[in-house]
Amino acid sequence: MTPSKGFELLKKLKPDLLILDVMLPEKDGFEICREIRAKSSIFGQLPILMLTAHAEVTDRIVGLELGADDYLPKPFEPRELVARIHNILRRSSDDNNLRDIKNINGLEVDSSRREVKLDSEVLVLTTMEYELLILFMQFPNKTFTRDELMNRLRGIDAELFSRAVDTLVSRLRHKLNDTSKTPRYIKTVWGRGYTFVGEQI
Repeated sequence: MTPSKGFELLKKLKPDLLILDVMLPEKDGFEICREIRAKSSIFGQLPILMLTAHAEVTDRIVGLELGADDYLPKPFEPRELVARIHNILRRSSDDNNLRDIKNINGLEVDSSRREVKLDSEVLVLTTMEYELLILFMQFPNKTFTRDELMNRLRGIDAELFSRAVDTLVSRLRHKLNDTSKTPRYIKTVWGRGYTFVGEQI
């Protein structure tokens, strides 16, 4: 199937998850992933699992940076594919018990819609960015090491995610209009990891 036909089917069928191969005619999977994330008003926060014959860690990190929720190199065991799909869908459907969190420094979460607002403006977050933010908000002032974040956000293989966690945090900070020098939400604890410094109001 060509990407152009695939986009039409996505609009029509509205699937729960997209398995996207990197090697495709017309354009590669990276470009398609980028387009889907840029058109969140059409496709929403559609979870994306990318498949590729390239096993290089740098290629897989590129996929995550573009907004993919997981990345599986070929060849793979069918059971691993099924397990990763289950993990992504579990993360997407889990409401994370945020009923007690109303407003944290201008951040509002509607867990039933998986919607986050910053100063009343809706944020466009990938599944992994959303999960990371919710994890931080659930445990304010707790310092998470990179290994702890890797273990909490299951579904990404350990070797890759331990190297991509800084990129994920940086991407989330950018969308929160946050900086490491003057953090409003996410503070870097040098030599240890990250902590959420926002306070509920």
